[in-house]
Amino acid sequence: MEKVLHTLRVLEIGGLGPGPFCAMHLADLGADVISLVRPGNGGLPITGDLLNRGKRSVFADLKSPEGRALVLQLVRDADVLIEGMRPGSMERLGLGPQECHAVNPALVYGRMTGWGQHGPLAHTAGHDANYTALSGAMWGCSPADARPVAPVGVLGDIGGGALYLMTGLLAGVLQARASGQGTVVDAAIVDGAAHMLNLMLSMRSTGLVGDTRSTSLHTMAPFYDTYVCADGEHIVIGPIEPQFYQLLLQRLGLEGDPDFTGDQWDRRAWPQRRARLAALFLQHPQAHWQALLEGTDACFSAVLSPKAALHHPHLQARGVYAEPQDTLQASPAPRFGAAPYPINPTHPAGAHTEAVLQDLAQGGRGWRA
Repeated sequence: MEKVLHTLRVLEIGGLGPGPFCAMHLADLGADVISLVRPGNGGLPITGDLLNRGKRSVFADLKSPEGRALVLQLVRDADVLIEGMRPGSMERLGLGPQECHAVNPALVYGRMTGWGQHGPLAHTAGHDANYTALSGAMWGCSPADARPVAPVGVLGDIGGGALYLMTGLLAGVLQARASGQGTVVDAAIVDGAAHMLNLMLSMRSTGLVGDTRSTSLHTMAPFYDTYVCADGEHIVIGPIEPQFYQLLLQRLGLEGDPDFTGDQWDRRAWPQRRARLAALFLQHPQAHWQALLEGTDACFSAVLSPKAALHHPHLQARGVYAEPQDTLQASPAPRFGAAPYPINPTHPAGAHTEAVLQDLAQGGRGWRA
């Protein structure tokens, strides 16, 4: 079965984090991705070999005439270019949107940054934590009495960055294939991370989310929280709907208990109910609660590490994780039909330099047929 993006050609200017992730995601779905990486830096090891999966990797010094010429040769037949440098860097190399569109007017030129192409902070350094903090996304990532901490790379680099870049690129490709005119995608993590808050902000008018962390559902409601178990592991419950809440109480033997009678949303009762639930969940290990509640409509989950999630029956049935060559990684997503896409192999930095350059020298385009 051919993958859905098998006609897409993507030129990635190798970088860190969200840009390489976006290019890997496109390769997962079938795109032909050529990644240009600087020689002598091990293919940017902070990014990790996993984000190279499915790509062809070519060494190139973009500051040299040869490197610049290579980019423009590959741009000629590319659908997409991805770069993640500070604003103005590609222009100084002579490889900005103007130069690339002169070679290929239909090119979708994707720019991945934290702060965006303009604004007071556009030229300053930053990382995932900075962008998620300033955008408001990190604000709700902890209980009211704890310091805000966001999951590493997920909320900003990937959620607000790579996935919004990918959305913009695919929208741009649709437009370009219809009109012959490319575009520039300004994907800023602060923009995407803020945009993801619109569901939460829609709950603000109902009172489920407040303007302080101590007045929000996820920091106050005892039925929507994380609890520690006897073995030090954690579980999550989230039965917001009344029928699911009643099922939880029934399963826990709390139906009819004086502390749990009355309105589920009576905030005056929440502290006592939270204390009771915390004490109850501390009586048994995580596996006990999984056996009692998992698979019911009580909206229960165990909090698992990625390594533990690999072995969970549901994730195993869907093939969500795999360990090819003893490297834990998540399978391509989303899937099209029931079967997951196979995981592409990874290659070391620069592994395809000779083959791509030889193809270009012999009059080829560098891209696969």
